Amino acid sequence: MHLLKSLLIAFSVYSRIPVPQFAWKEEDMKYMLCFFPLIGAVIGICIYLWHMLCIHWSIGNFCRTAVLGAIPLLITGGIHADGFLDVMDAFHSYQPRERKLQILSDAHIGAFSVIMSAMYGLLYLAAFSEIADGRMLKTVCGGFFLSRCLCGISVLTFPLAKQEGMLFGVVKNAQKSIVRPVLYLQAMACISYMIFCLQVAGALVAAAALLSAVYYVYRARREFGGITGDTSGYFVLLCEICILITAAVLQIAGVGN
Repeated sequence: MHLLKSLLIAFSVYSRIPVPQFAWKEEDMKYMLCFFPLIGAVIGICIYLWHMLCIHWSIGNFCRTAVLGAIPLLITGGIHADGFLDVMDAFHSYQPRERKLQILSDAHIGAFSVIMSAMYGLLYLAAFSEIADGRMLKTVCGGFFLSRCLCGISVLTFPLAKQEGMLFGVVKNAQKSIVRPVLYLQAMACISYMIFCLQVAGALVAAAALLSAVYYVYRARREFGGITGDTSGYFVLLCEICILITAAVLQIAGVGN
Protein backbone atom coordinates (compact mmCIF):
# COMPACT_ATOMS: atom_id res chain seq x y z
CA MET A 1 0.00 0.00 0.00
CA HIS A 2 2.87 2.39 0.78
CA LEU A 3 4.24 1.83 -2.74
CA LEU A 4 0.91 2.71 -4.34
CA LYS A 5 0.56 5.80 -2.18
CA SER A 6 4.12 6.86 -3.02
CA LEU A 7 3.29 6.51 -6.72
CA LEU A 8 0.16 8.63 -6.36
CA ILE A 9 1.99 11.29 -4.36
CA ALA A 10 4.76 11.50 -6.97
CA PHE A 11 2.24 12.09 -9.76
CA SER A 12 0.24 14.49 -7.60
CA VAL A 13 3.29 16.64 -6.77
CA TYR A 14 5.25 16.55 -10.01
CA SER A 15 2.52 16.35 -12.64
CA ARG A 16 -0.98 17.51 -13.46
CA ILE A 17 -2.16 14.00 -14.26
CA PRO A 18 -5.33 13.40 -12.21
CA VAL A 19 -4.84 10.83 -9.44
CA PRO A 20 -6.91 9.91 -6.36
CA GLN A 21 -6.34 12.30 -3.45
CA PHE A 22 -5.82 11.30 0.17
CA ALA A 23 -4.22 12.61 3.36
CA TRP A 24 -0.45 12.24 3.11
CA LYS A 25 1.52 10.63 5.90
CA GLU A 26 5.29 10.56 6.30
CA GLU A 27 5.49 6.81 5.77
CA ASP A 28 3.63 7.19 2.46
CA MET A 29 6.49 9.27 1.05
CA LYS A 30 9.27 6.73 1.65
CA TYR A 31 9.45 5.59 -1.96
CA MET A 32 8.06 8.64 -3.76
CA LEU A 33 11.29 9.44 -5.60
CA CYS A 34 11.36 5.93 -7.05
CA PHE A 35 8.32 6.90 -9.12
CA PHE A 36 9.43 10.41 -10.05
CA PRO A 37 11.09 9.22 -13.31
CA LEU A 38 7.81 7.64 -14.43
CA ILE A 39 6.48 11.14 -15.11
CA GLY A 40 9.34 11.53 -17.58
CA ALA A 41 8.32 8.22 -19.14
CA VAL A 42 4.78 9.54 -19.63
CA ILE A 43 6.18 12.69 -21.26
CA GLY A 44 8.39 10.63 -23.57
CA ILE A 45 5.52 8.35 -24.61
CA CYS A 46 3.24 11.32 -25.33
CA ILE A 47 5.95 13.04 -27.37
CA TYR A 48 6.57 9.97 -29.49
CA LEU A 49 2.85 9.35 -30.02
CA TRP A 50 2.41 12.94 -31.18
CA HIS A 51 5.35 12.49 -33.56
CA MET A 52 3.70 9.40 -35.04
CA LEU A 53 0.38 11.22 -35.40
CA CYS A 54 2.14 14.06 -37.21
CA ILE A 55 3.60 11.58 -39.68
CA HIS A 56 0.26 9.82 -40.17
CA TRP A 57 -1.72 13.03 -40.66
CA SER A 58 1.05 14.95 -42.49
CA ILE A 59 1.02 17.72 -39.86
CA GLY A 60 3.42 20.58 -40.60
CA ASN A 61 6.71 20.99 -38.77
CA PHE A 62 5.72 24.21 -37.01
CA CYS A 63 2.64 22.65 -35.43
CA ARG A 64 4.59 19.46 -34.67
CA THR A 65 7.37 21.38 -32.94
CA ALA A 66 5.08 23.70 -30.98
CA VAL A 67 3.09 20.80 -29.54
CA LEU A 68 6.27 18.84 -28.78
CA GLY A 69 7.45 21.82 -26.74
CA ALA A 70 4.10 22.15 -24.98
CA ILE A 71 3.70 18.50 -23.96
CA PRO A 72 6.16 18.58 -21.01
CA LEU A 73 4.54 21.77 -19.67
CA LEU A 74 1.05 20.36 -20.04
CA ILE A 75 1.96 17.19 -18.15
CA THR A 76 4.04 18.78 -15.38
CA GLY A 77 2.06 21.99 -15.02
CA GLY A 78 5.32 23.93 -15.26
CA ILE A 79 6.53 22.96 -11.78
CA HIS A 80 10.14 22.65 -12.97
CA ALA A 81 9.91 25.83 -15.05
CA ASP A 82 9.04 27.72 -11.87
CA GLY A 83 12.30 26.58 -10.28
CA PHE A 84 14.20 27.50 -13.43
CA LEU A 85 12.86 31.06 -13.31
CA ASP A 86 13.80 31.51 -9.65
CA VAL A 87 17.30 30.14 -10.19
CA MET A 88 17.89 32.42 -13.17
CA ASP A 89 17.01 35.46 -11.06
CA ALA A 90 19.30 34.26 -8.27
CA PHE A 91 22.21 33.47 -10.60
CA HIS A 92 22.05 36.88 -12.24
CA SER A 93 21.64 38.84 -9.03
CA TYR A 94 25.36 38.48 -8.18
CA GLN A 95 24.43 38.78 -4.51
CA PRO A 96 25.85 36.92 -1.48
CA ARG A 97 24.66 33.37 -0.94
CA GLU A 98 22.11 34.30 1.74
CA ARG A 99 20.48 36.83 -0.57
CA LYS A 100 20.39 34.33 -3.43
CA LEU A 101 18.52 31.87 -1.21
CA GLN A 102 16.03 34.62 -0.40
CA ILE A 103 15.52 35.29 -4.10
CA LEU A 104 14.69 31.61 -4.63
CA SER A 105 11.86 31.99 -2.11
CA ASP A 106 10.53 35.21 -3.67
CA ALA A 107 7.23 34.68 -5.47
CA HIS A 108 7.99 37.47 -7.94
CA ILE A 109 10.05 37.05 -11.10
CA GLY A 110 12.63 39.45 -12.45
CA ALA A 111 13.84 40.55 -15.86
CA PHE A 112 16.58 37.94 -16.11
CA SER A 113 14.20 35.05 -15.52
CA VAL A 114 11.98 36.31 -18.34
CA ILE A 115 14.93 36.79 -20.70
CA MET A 116 16.47 33.41 -19.93
CA SER A 117 13.15 31.57 -20.14
CA ALA A 118 12.52 33.12 -23.58
CA MET A 119 16.00 32.07 -24.71
CA TYR A 120 15.43 28.58 -23.30
CA GLY A 121 12.12 28.25 -25.14
CA LEU A 122 13.64 29.29 -28.45
CA LEU A 123 16.52 26.83 -28.11
CA TYR A 124 14.11 24.10 -26.99
CA LEU A 125 11.85 24.53 -30.02
CA ALA A 126 14.79 24.95 -32.41
CA ALA A 127 16.33 21.69 -31.22
CA PHE A 128 13.04 19.80 -31.42
CA SER A 129 12.44 21.09 -34.96
CA GLU A 130 15.68 19.42 -36.13
CA ILE A 131 14.94 16.01 -34.61
CA ALA A 132 12.95 14.23 -37.28
CA ASP A 133 14.45 10.73 -37.17
CA GLY A 134 12.29 8.32 -35.18
CA ARG A 135 15.23 6.59 -33.50
CA MET A 136 16.77 9.88 -32.40
CA LEU A 137 13.42 11.00 -31.03
CA LYS A 138 13.14 7.73 -29.08
CA THR A 139 16.53 8.49 -27.57
CA VAL A 140 15.38 11.99 -26.60
CA CYS A 141 12.20 10.57 -25.10
CA GLY A 142 14.35 8.41 -22.84
CA GLY A 143 16.08 11.60 -21.73
CA PHE A 144 12.96 12.83 -19.96
CA PHE A 145 13.12 9.72 -17.79
CA LEU A 146 16.87 10.04 -17.28
CA SER A 147 16.73 13.68 -16.22
CA ARG A 148 14.41 12.77 -13.35
CA CYS A 149 16.54 9.80 -12.32
CA LEU A 150 19.57 12.08 -12.07
CA CYS A 151 17.54 14.72 -10.25
CA GLY A 152 16.41 12.17 -7.65
CA ILE A 153 19.95 10.84 -7.22
CA SER A 154 21.30 14.36 -6.69
CA VAL A 155 18.86 15.28 -3.92
CA LEU A 156 19.60 12.04 -2.05
CA THR A 157 23.36 12.24 -2.49
CA PHE A 158 24.41 15.85 -2.07
CA PRO A 159 23.80 18.40 0.74
CA LEU A 160 20.63 20.47 0.82
CA ALA A 161 20.94 24.24 1.05
CA LYS A 162 17.94 24.56 3.37
CA GLN A 163 16.67 22.38 6.19
CA GLU A 164 13.06 23.27 5.44
CA GLY A 165 10.55 23.16 2.63
CA MET A 166 8.96 20.41 0.57
CA LEU A 167 12.23 18.98 -0.77
CA PHE A 168 13.64 18.67 2.75
CA GLY A 169 10.51 16.76 3.78
CA VAL A 170 10.81 14.45 0.77
CA VAL A 171 14.48 13.69 1.45
CA LYS A 172 13.94 13.33 5.20
CA ASN A 173 11.19 10.75 4.74
CA ALA A 174 12.80 8.86 1.86
CA GLN A 175 13.99 5.30 2.46
CA LYS A 176 17.41 6.12 1.04
CA SER A 177 18.82 2.60 1.30
CA ILE A 178 16.19 1.48 -1.20
CA VAL A 179 15.33 4.59 -3.19
CA ARG A 180 18.88 5.52 -4.19
CA PRO A 181 19.78 2.06 -5.63
CA VAL A 182 16.45 1.97 -7.47
CA LEU A 183 17.18 5.35 -9.05
CA TYR A 184 20.66 4.20 -10.07
CA LEU A 185 19.20 1.05 -11.66
CA GLN A 186 16.58 3.09 -13.47
CA ALA A 187 19.22 5.50 -14.75
CA MET A 188 21.44 2.67 -15.99
CA ALA A 189 18.49 0.97 -17.66
CA CYS A 190 17.53 4.23 -19.37
CA ILE A 191 21.08 4.86 -20.59
CA SER A 192 21.19 1.29 -21.94
CA TYR A 193 17.91 1.95 -23.77
CA MET A 194 19.29 5.16 -25.29
CA ILE A 195 22.43 3.37 -26.47
CA PHE A 196 20.29 0.52 -27.84
CA CYS A 197 18.28 3.05 -29.88
CA LEU A 198 21.25 4.74 -31.54
CA GLN A 199 24.53 3.25 -30.30
CA VAL A 200 27.13 6.08 -30.54
CA ALA A 201 24.59 8.88 -30.80
CA GLY A 202 22.62 7.45 -27.89
CA ALA A 203 25.76 7.25 -25.78
CA LEU A 204 26.64 10.87 -26.60
CA VAL A 205 23.17 12.09 -25.70
CA ALA A 206 23.32 10.20 -22.39
CA ALA A 207 26.80 11.64 -21.77
CA ALA A 208 25.40 15.15 -22.26
CA ALA A 209 22.83 14.43 -19.54
CA LEU A 210 25.50 13.16 -17.15
CA LEU A 211 27.76 16.16 -17.80
CA SER A 212 24.86 18.53 -17.14
CA ALA A 213 24.37 16.78 -13.77
CA VAL A 214 28.04 17.30 -12.87
CA TYR A 215 27.82 20.99 -13.80
CA TYR A 216 24.56 21.40 -11.89
CA VAL A 217 25.88 19.94 -8.64
CA TYR A 218 29.01 22.09 -8.84
CA ARG A 219 27.02 25.27 -9.55
CA ALA A 220 24.35 24.60 -6.91
CA ARG A 221 26.94 24.00 -4.21
CA ARG A 222 28.97 27.05 -5.21
CA GLU A 223 26.04 29.46 -5.56
CA PHE A 224 23.66 28.22 -2.85
CA GLY A 225 25.65 25.88 -0.63
CA GLY A 226 23.59 22.91 -1.75
CA ILE A 227 20.45 21.75 -3.51
CA THR A 228 16.94 23.17 -3.13
CA GLY A 229 13.59 22.40 -4.68
CA ASP A 230 14.06 25.29 -7.10
CA THR A 231 17.51 24.14 -8.19
CA SER A 232 16.10 20.65 -8.77
CA GLY A 233 13.53 22.12 -11.15
CA TYR A 234 16.29 24.10 -12.83
CA PHE A 235 18.30 20.92 -13.28
CA VAL A 236 15.47 19.01 -14.95
CA LEU A 237 15.18 21.77 -17.57
CA LEU A 238 18.96 22.11 -17.91
CA CYS A 239 19.38 18.38 -18.45
CA GLU A 240 16.59 18.23 -21.01
CA ILE A 241 17.89 21.16 -23.08
CA CYS A 242 21.37 19.60 -23.08
CA ILE A 243 19.86 16.34 -24.31
CA LEU A 244 17.83 18.10 -27.02
CA ILE A 245 20.68 20.28 -28.30
CA THR A 246 23.07 17.34 -28.40
CA ALA A 247 20.51 15.23 -30.25
CA ALA A 248 19.80 18.04 -32.72
CA VAL A 249 23.51 18.58 -33.45
CA LEU A 250 24.04 14.86 -33.97
CA GLN A 251 20.97 14.72 -36.23
CA ILE A 252 22.28 17.59 -38.35
CA ALA A 253 25.74 16.02 -38.47
CA GLY A 254 24.27 12.72 -39.57
CA VAL A 255 25.60 10.77 -36.59
CA GLY A 256 23.47 7.68 -36.09
CA ASN A 257 21.48 8.13 -39.30
